[in-house]
Amino acid sequence: MKVKVGTRPPWIGLAAAAWVEVAAGSAYCFPLYSHTAKTALGIDQRGLTMLGVANDIGENFGLVPGVLCNRLPPWSVLTVAAVLSFVGYGIMWLAVSKTLIGIPYWVLWIALCIATNSSAWLGTSILVTNMRNFPLSRGTVAGILKGYVGLSAAVYTEVYTGVLHNSSTHLLLCLSLAIPAVCFLSMYFVRPCTPSVEEENSSEERCHFLFTQLASVILGVYLLVSTVLDDVLGLSTHVTYALFGGMFLLLFAPLAIPVKMTLWRTKRELGSIDRLVDWSSEEISNLLIATSSSAIYASDEDILLAEGEGAIIKKKSPRRGEDFEFCEALIKADFWLLFMVYFLGVGSGVTVLNNLAQIGIAAGNEDTTILLSLFSFCNFVGRLGGGAVSEHFVRSRMLPRPIWMTLTQIIMVISYLLFASGIPATLYTSTALLGICYGVQFSVMVPTASELFGLKHFGMMYNFMLLGNPLGAFLFSGLLAGYIYDEEAARQYPGFGSSISCFGPDCFRVTFLVLAGMCTLGTVLSVVLTVRICPVYQMLYASGSFRHPRSTSIH
Repeated sequence: MKVKVGTRPPWIGLAAAAWVEVAAGSAYCFPLYSHTAKTALGIDQRGLTMLGVANDIGENFGLVPGVLCNRLPPWSVLTVAAVLSFVGYGIMWLAVSKTLIGIPYWVLWIALCIATNSSAWLGTSILVTNMRNFPLSRGTVAGILKGYVGLSAAVYTEVYTGVLHNSSTHLLLCLSLAIPAVCFLSMYFVRPCTPSVEEENSSEERCHFLFTQLASVILGVYLLVSTVLDDVLGLSTHVTYALFGGMFLLLFAPLAIPVKMTLWRTKRELGSIDRLVDWSSEEISNLLIATSSSAIYASDEDILLAEGEGAIIKKKSPRRGEDFEFCEALIKADFWLLFMVYFLGVGSGVTVLNNLAQIGIAAGNEDTTILLSLFSFCNFVGRLGGGAVSEHFVRSRMLPRPIWMTLTQIIMVISYLLFASGIPATLYTSTALLGICYGVQFSVMVPTASELFGLKHFGMMYNFMLLGNPLGAFLFSGLLAGYIYDEEAARQYPGFGSSISCFGPDCFRVTFLVLAGMCTLGTVLSVVLTVRICPVYQMLYASGSFRHPRSTSIH
């Protein structure tokens, strides 16, 4: 099935994508209800970390939507996401609120997979559609969209503390109802549009991107400040509702661009009609004849070029930068190097995210909402900044994007060593650094995969890369962190139940040292990948902007 492409500008779809991407970050809410779930379900830390693995498997298993996004329109993909969210989070709410008692653990594990799998359907439909709508600004678009996903944890934290009054059960009920509502409201706006490729509009397009980035930065700062003020000052209910209203308005800020473009286009079209009235019928006739002739000649020329290009390309396998079939990409060393670098960086980072509540409690912080909000804001900064910075340097210096993965993984090693030291004063610093680096890994991987292997099957390749998240969560969180935490808790309080909490730096020290070692390996592999693909970026960006290699492959 071929997806129909609309003729309208793609900016309204990008504005609606901000809301969808915030909804798609529901998996980041796990630390908000994990401690309550652990107590209500009577499970130990290993059981909780395995729920965290389910959380990450669901969020990142997107191979099915990756295949279907080439065959189905975005609205149908969003419909599936709405159903998954309603069913999965609904079952979790029934269990944690004890509305339905006796739900087996394995049912809850599957339910959480289903719930967070809605994020994969949401993210795939939004990212693939907008990357194709803005093919010349992939890094910037990826940074903006992934930035809003990074902000989602702070948005949900604001809702959790300000509106839901720190109720985990109300949060789960909100997720089961609010995410489907966002899906249905955004279906009309998220669709394939005429790609933005006109060079003469590049200055206006840069201004629009800058406005969107600035609006998201203001939203991120607003959310962080609101959370800190509420925690420190204990704001009244009326003030928290007012702050929630401000957040709601800031989420609408990207809509200013399509509104402005619509008003400007209407004014311009009215001016064109006025000028057309002044023309003579003879002038109009001549213009139509000339336009028709040029269209015919252009059509003939395009057909000949397309036939010639198709004849040549069929005789050879794609080279890096062209459109790969998924199976063709799987046999390339660059594909697996990018996967390993991403897996080691994000797979280790998600371990900290899944255990953030317990890390804070072990360090003596009972209220961990500030930690989550800080991680969310810095994650957003990393995603937005990683996309914008890598886009600037790839155009001005032809600098391969994975070099930023290298630099941030070095910083991640330092962050894990700070965590392992157990010094309370470094907790917020190390969380902030890790959040930034975690975000950069996401926003750099996305355009890198599209530049190396093309956009034709980007949905499949992007979602295959995302499997690094649940794989890392299973190995580093489920098998390592949960086991060490429970062993240390049992040593501290022998004879107590399985749901006891662990206190002190020894709860996670070994885990952090192992994660530091993994990121050291990731740094080495990232250097190798960067060196290998330098010629690819010199070919793609030799003119200062993205150039499809097929345009230079016919000799």
